[in-house]
Amino acid sequence: MRKNTGVFARLVISMLLPLVVYFALRDTELDKSIIAPHEHFYIVSLVSALSLALAIAVGFVAISLRNIKISFLSLSYVSLSAMFVLHGLSTPGFLMHHSGIAGSAAQLSIMLAVVWLWLSSLSMDQPLIKWLAEWQRLLLPIWTIALLAFCTVLWFYPNLTQFLHLLQLPMKWIASIFIIGLNAWTINRYLMTYISSRFPLQLAIVYSSGWMIIAQIIMVSSQKWHVSWWLYHFLLLASVIVMVTGIVNQYFISKSITASIKLMFRSNPRDWINSYMSSSVRELVMTTEARDSYTAGHNYRVALYALKLGEELSLTAADLRAIAQGGLVHDVGKLRIPDTILNKPGKLTPDEREIIEMHPLSGYDLCKRLGFMPEELSVIRSHHEKWDGSGYPDQLAGEQIPLLARVTAVADVYDALTSSRSYRKAMSHEAAMEIIVKESGRHFDPLCVQAWVRLVSEQPGFFEETLRHSPQFKLERKLAR
Repeated sequence: MRKNTGVFARLVISMLLPLVVYFALRDTELDKSIIAPHEHFYIVSLVSALSLALAIAVGFVAISLRNIKISFLSLSYVSLSAMFVLHGLSTPGFLMHHSGIAGSAAQLSIMLAVVWLWLSSLSMDQPLIKWLAEWQRLLLPIWTIALLAFCTVLWFYPNLTQFLHLLQLPMKWIASIFIIGLNAWTINRYLMTYISSRFPLQLAIVYSSGWMIIAQIIMVSSQKWHVSWWLYHFLLLASVIVMVTGIVNQYFISKSITASIKLMFRSNPRDWINSYMSSSVRELVMTTEARDSYTAGHNYRVALYALKLGEELSLTAADLRAIAQGGLVHDVGKLRIPDTILNKPGKLTPDEREIIEMHPLSGYDLCKRLGFMPEELSVIRSHHEKWDGSGYPDQLAGEQIPLLARVTAVADVYDALTSSRSYRKAMSHEAAMEIIVKESGRHFDPLCVQAWVRLVSEQPGFFEETLRHSPQFKLERKLAR
């Protein structure tokens, strides 16, 4: 509770401070007119161009990470930066003398940015987000080209800005209400997500969205070239910087975790897991497994087994990447299960069983708000469904169950059977295989079981080595000495 109070307090201060400074300056002797078109032209244009390059780079990272929210963030700041490049280049008296483009471009930059930010705050199960996710690889190039074309048209036909009326009443206040409303929604959604996940990117977006609101207020109420007017330029720059910093903190700074994973997985198949796993996924995995000592390494092994089975089934590279990430976080919903139930040594009561069976939905609900793609979400939600329809949470049957979830189900059960749990010891490989074959057509997709049997017969060394790397095997061997 104290942590949340501190977060709210810092957020309020970060938004109120620039607003207080602005109103303290405005209409006072300190709010002097600083007419600096040269500085505005060169500094704004250059900084915006660098920000645009950063935003585009983030877009390519999003495609690699298979995260639609990061794609939307990239498009938001591509919009902000591209239109601000136009804002800088159209400073009157340099490359052009028309005075309408600079102000209109600044207003459009924020309006376009907040729409993409708002889209990034929506859950992955929304139809519009699902549809856009299907086009993730094309969103960045298409939108960048569209922005370039739009800016080019405005450049050669600057009088078109008159039809937008963005700098006149009542449009500038209508635009302000639109921006404040969408960003208030975005702030609320990301703040709630941050409270449950504690990922730095969520908090960075909250700050970034808040500063956009303040920048908009300053833009429409300040006098051009005055000290207070310059403030909104710095706020928008800070908005881009804090977002990029959030992405770097979440996806690239995790050296200790990376090192521990490299120690756990040294051979080539395990390197695949590393290449498919962002640090945010690592954090989810480690947080999940910290709750249950009996399942240490379970998520990794499930992802590893599922990858091998997916290869045996000739799945595409995109499906393999999805099955790796989905497998890594398939049990993240267990974070919401009380320890007394999760680690109970005896038989579960019906009520406790019901709580356990909620973990796929809990994990799905968390990860859909973190930007996971539909394929990964299908693994998280449906890995406990059964071929005969008796599974949970949706009682899907046969091919109603997503293929990647069917593949992961085999990997999940095999690892569960060959790992020690609070209520039983690990089974042998042979005993586990007997159960999996017996459950073909009831629990498992028969095609997946057939491929699993082929994999076991063709690569027995892979299974022996993976079991030797498990914490249970090492602990049992140590106790036996």
